[in-house]
Amino acid sequence: MRDRPSTLPIVFDSVAFAVGETRILRDVTLTIEAGPPTVLIGPNGSGKTTLIKLAMGLLTPTAGTIRGGQSDRATRRQAIVFQRPVMLRRSAGSNIAYALKAAGRAADSATIMKLLDRVGLAPLAGRPARRLSGGEQQRLALARALARDPEVLFLDEPTASLDPAATKAVEDIVAGAAAGGVKIVMSTHDLGQARRLANDIAFLAKGRLIEYAPAERFFAAPSSPEGRSFVAGELVI
Repeated sequence: MRDRPSTLPIVFDSVAFAVGETRILRDVTLTIEAGPPTVLIGPNGSGKTTLIKLAMGLLTPTAGTIRGGQSDRATRRQAIVFQRPVMLRRSAGSNIAYALKAAGRAADSATIMKLLDRVGLAPLAGRPARRLSGGEQQRLALARALARDPEVLFLDEPTASLDPAATKAVEDIVAGAAAGGVKIVMSTHDLGQARRLANDIAFLAKGRLIEYAPAERFFAAPSSPEGRSFVAGELVI
């Protein structure tokens, strides 16, 4: 499946996004390249979700250009998982079968069980997806996304509603996917999670990309006043 054209890098060139008079993103220039995870952090309302949707091709910029993944929405090399996934009214295994078929892949039982096993849900293959716990549903959503054999996996605060044990399970799956060569682009409000998973940090505030730096450098010495305040746990308004 890796012989398909690459969707990376995804290049934002002076990108803005507005709804009516409300400006959500302003003048964002950013290149998302292959490699370890990129994590988006920033206060609520800073534009993290909008940036992910733009990169995925779910939204179109109102100014500027994006080159790369979103230019060919027919590509099957991208997938996205939201904070609250929608489960189909069928079993966990059938949810995976649906995702495989939608991606043009064979939905045989061996492939379905391999994906469920990858997220620790093989014993629950026959359980109705909507009867799974919140953490189990999020792991199933990850399995559905991985069924697309993505080159890039976008995650929008995937553990925001989960307890610590469920968060750890999701983080392990994300780290495993990254180790297997999937580019992870993830938003989170959890600085501890960003420290654990990120290779590089994109810090947004007030709709702008304030800093983009290696995670170690950002957390040790943010270059902006907003970044220093955010890492210190202060409110950034």
